[in-house]
Amino acid sequence: MVSSSCISLLDLASGNMMNFSQAPRALPRIMTVPGIISDIDGDGTNDDNSDAPSSVKKIIVSNFLPLNAQKDLKSGKWSFSFDEDSLLLQMKDGFSENTEVVYVGSLRVDVDTSEQEEVSQQLLEEFNCVPTFIPSEVYKNFYHGFCKHHLWPLFHYMLPMCPDHGNRFDRLLWQSYVSTNKIFADKVMEVINSEEDFVWVHDYHLMVLPTFLRKRFNRIKLGFFLHSPFPSSEIYRTLPVRDEILKSLLNADLIGFHTFDYARHFLSCCSRMLGLYYESKRGHIGLEYFGRTVYIKILPVGIHMGRVESALNHPSSSIKVKEIQKQFKGKRLVVGVDDMDIFKGISLKLLAMEHLLQQNSGMQGKLVFVQIVNPARSSGKAVQEAKMETHTITKRINDTFGFPGYEPVVLIDRHVPFCEKTAYFALAECCIVNAVRDGMNLIPYKYIVCRQGTPMMDEALGVASGSRHTSSLVVSEFTGCSPSLSGAIRVNPWDIEAVANALNVAITMPDLEKQLRHEKHYRYVSSHDISHWARSFMQDLTRACEDHYSKRCWGIGFGLNFRILSLSPSFRKLSNDYIISAYKRTSKRAIFLDYDGTVVARTSIPTAPSPEVISVISNLCSDPRNNVFIVSGRGKKTLSDWFAQCENLGIAAEHGYFLRWSGMSDWETRSFADDFDWKNIAEPVMKLYTEATDGSYIETKESALVWHHQDADPDFGSCQAKDLLDHLENGLANDPVVVKRGQNIVEVKPQGVTKGFVAEKVLSSMIANGKPPDFVLCIGDDRSDEDMFESMSNTAYGSSLPSAPAIFACTVGQKPSKARYYLDDTVDVLALLQCLADASNSKSSCTETQVSFDNVV
Repeated sequence: MVSSSCISLLDLASGNMMNFSQAPRALPRIMTVPGIISDIDGDGTNDDNSDAPSSVKKIIVSNFLPLNAQKDLKSGKWSFSFDEDSLLLQMKDGFSENTEVVYVGSLRVDVDTSEQEEVSQQLLEEFNCVPTFIPSEVYKNFYHGFCKHHLWPLFHYMLPMCPDHGNRFDRLLWQSYVSTNKIFADKVMEVINSEEDFVWVHDYHLMVLPTFLRKRFNRIKLGFFLHSPFPSSEIYRTLPVRDEILKSLLNADLIGFHTFDYARHFLSCCSRMLGLYYESKRGHIGLEYFGRTVYIKILPVGIHMGRVESALNHPSSSIKVKEIQKQFKGKRLVVGVDDMDIFKGISLKLLAMEHLLQQNSGMQGKLVFVQIVNPARSSGKAVQEAKMETHTITKRINDTFGFPGYEPVVLIDRHVPFCEKTAYFALAECCIVNAVRDGMNLIPYKYIVCRQGTPMMDEALGVASGSRHTSSLVVSEFTGCSPSLSGAIRVNPWDIEAVANALNVAITMPDLEKQLRHEKHYRYVSSHDISHWARSFMQDLTRACEDHYSKRCWGIGFGLNFRILSLSPSFRKLSNDYIISAYKRTSKRAIFLDYDGTVVARTSIPTAPSPEVISVISNLCSDPRNNVFIVSGRGKKTLSDWFAQCENLGIAAEHGYFLRWSGMSDWETRSFADDFDWKNIAEPVMKLYTEATDGSYIETKESALVWHHQDADPDFGSCQAKDLLDHLENGLANDPVVVKRGQNIVEVKPQGVTKGFVAEKVLSSMIANGKPPDFVLCIGDDRSDEDMFESMSNTAYGSSLPSAPAIFACTVGQKPSKARYYLDDTVDVLALLQCLADASNSKSSCTETQVSFDNVV
């Protein structure tokens, strides 16, 4: 089956999978005024310019559409109907009635190429569904290959240690995964109004889809929800395409997980593999990613209450209840419902049941465990082995403990209608979910609602109207629903004896306790249903997209490394031409330069300036109109040795505690910060944390102590830094010092010693000497430089100057900053400084100079 939506095989083979053919490429961005880039998104058709207003749509994208499809073999006609059990269909209850919901996904059946256009039109008109027709071979490699053989096992903590236990990574399967995600993106583009509509992508099948959509529409309102577990970083990092998937997910505005554990693992992966850190503000977790805030939401999905209650009220449920009551008269029922796969732990709970009967002979003949096995969603050796093991253990238990008229385990290995399942739930005293790893699992929720019952079900059960209801749950601690069910008995599914004991406790628990636990669970399940889940996610997605049009944004990067730069309108890249024009017009200049991360690349070991750096700074200092200062946290001896050739260079060492105006002048110190008794308190505390944190060390300065943890484990180092900060703040509360966290450091230094003080002192001195600055440039890369940016502006603008100076506060890298400008890296910084030095020497162009610095550092 060939699809018109599929990218060409030539594109697939060449890796050209990120190019879209739906619209012509836009003109490249142009500079409209010096230093400012025009506010046009990457594609000319990025914004929908139709004059006719359109309603806001919710576009729900998932692997499968919420449809049942069947073809009449005689007439050849297709018939379609909504799948009422589909979570995607049920979540519509969380939206307002006038909200248009469009579904994008695949059908579970093959449709011939000749019929695809007609079927697409029918599904769009009758069901608001847009089908994605994937070529059969591509879809096989995508779903049964990469999704089921790579992602699904890995996300459930199963590594391909050997060929008999998992498939090794196959690049062809990955290419099919990427190309299928692109086909989904093409279909979304057919129905989206990028200005208004929201797109909500579901599950691990479509984890690179956000990149395709973000590339096409820079300001798309895009949410993603993962319905499976997200593994710990130690497991996830084994995936060869780990970075591509992480970066693609970060192109969403909001990423949802069922539990905090899954979110924590994702954030840890972002920290360890991409160097990103998250913050929690007012209850919301956010990751800063190239100027965008990607929000993380922890929101366990719920069930559709009405769907379960309707099933309870269905006549077939009442009939089935009476049949089951008659079949198991005088018996106590425990129920389990699971898909047949290797992660549901079916064999483990059968072993627990066997152990329970061995240890409690009084339960033999009275206790029945009904295990309903749903058809397997995938085939394979592992699934067949799990199925065989389940039947083998069941037979052994029944042979050992059963007798005529009594089977301790009833294994129902067939499709079971929902009404029949509700009948078993309503009658079972206990429900057990024993999965070894499961994303969520809603079986306990459905069981609770069924035990709560309805008047019609109570009548069928012979329960008096108004009677209190009870239930008991045994739940694996490795399921996503476990944190939400605080009244359940949580178990480690691998500990068979503990699971058996938990079953015993659940069955023999006093009715009053069962009632209290049940009522607590029912309150939660009924208030956190599927509509609450959908409504809450959409509310947060709306909030996450609020600042889309308050920032400039444009795309950078190729392939799956594509991402969006999103910056404040007042924050722009510093143009060399723009600043040189101002530089040439002025004659009293102040230039402040940070060292590490600004004029040299930041490393874990001290790096002396290169000859090119020394040459550039010497040339700047040789201009008598310039006052140039290196402002650094490094010590005065180190800096004076490194810059000995720059005689006219001012140096502020240890963040300004020491200040030297030129190579010929003496060092000045902050006179009021000469009490260092606090070091006797701070240093022993830092040593304790250094001994406990592998990879950390203490840097001892004359005026400060710095604890570094850049070489420690990222998560542990950050955790220890937070604890050390609290420890030092409490211990030094009465001392004249400040304790601050920086980039991979915790520093203790005297109060009033900041880079901001340096800028203030130099500028004030120039003003006092009758040489008020008319040009101020300040470049830095970390938190300590933010004080300098702020102080520089306040001092220059706050004084009574004849005219305001040209001020250029510039940070290195695109990130939130008090600076108005940025440069990408140290190479750009050196190129800019060389241009300024050339301008001092009246050179007309710095184009060649910029090129020569391309390979510096």
